Amino acid sequence: MEIMDTPTLIAVLLGILEAGTEFLPVSSTGHLLLVGHFLGFESTGKVFEVAIQLGAILAICVLYFRKLWGVALHLPCKGDEGIKARAFATAILVAFAPAVAIGFFAHEFIKTVLFNPWVVCISLIVGGFLILLVERIKPSPTHHSIENLGWKTSLKIGLFQCLAMVPGVSRSGATIMGALMLRVDRITATEFSFFLSIPTMVAAVGYDLFKNRDIVAGSDMTLIAIGFTTAFIVALFVVKWLVSFVGRHGFTLFAYWRLVVGMLGLAGLIYLG
Repeated sequence: MEIMDTPTLIAVLLGILEAGTEFLPVSSTGHLLLVGHFLGFESTGKVFEVAIQLGAILAICVLYFRKLWGVALHLPCKGDEGIKARAFATAILVAFAPAVAIGFFAHEFIKTVLFNPWVVCISLIVGGFLILLVERIKPSPTHHSIENLGWKTSLKIGLFQCLAMVPGVSRSGATIMGALMLRVDRITATEFSFFLSIPTMVAAVGYDLFKNRDIVAGSDMTLIAIGFTTAFIVALFVVKWLVSFVGRHGFTLFAYWRLVVGMLGLAGLIYLG
């Protein structure tokens, strides 16, 4: 049963939800699919749910513009600044590579089979327990900056990110928890997840729009623009808060959030359909 019949209002609501969850280890895509299901909203080719994530990614580019611009300027330079810039860029690109390979071949399966609320709820619950486990057993950190991760650690984090192709797993959750287990400190793991999201989501959205170019209509693009803008504005506030919160409190709260949302979602699916 359709609860809301105002697409613009739903686009704004989902834009807020996207920005509020994109960088938390709770799965923004999972929340979008779950809430969209109960609101009776499903976009053409499920493009909206993927595309509006670029709004949150743009917020990262704005908030960390000085860092990103500094890396770009120093890439060809000699000396310590050049070495650090190239180490940073290498870490991001190496971690990004597995998602490109797996995403290219698994795209259709992911969108047609895994994009459903049952998968989301189960993934949220399983992920919640895993976060609690990681917070309990994680080893002491030895990596305190992105520049000193090395390509092997970066590649392993990239492989963890691929787990998030299952909706409900959470891209940020998989990368951050994976990084913690690889002895990366909380703040560095969180910021690495931010930066890794830029090429990952730009590639995912670009590929998704290309694959669905023949079925996406003008009205779809209008809703995407509304959701994109809303997500961008809200994410500007969420990102700064998250870094401060994680540094002081860790990720346990988000584990319980996942468990509650996943269980409520399952209950809703069982009793409401």
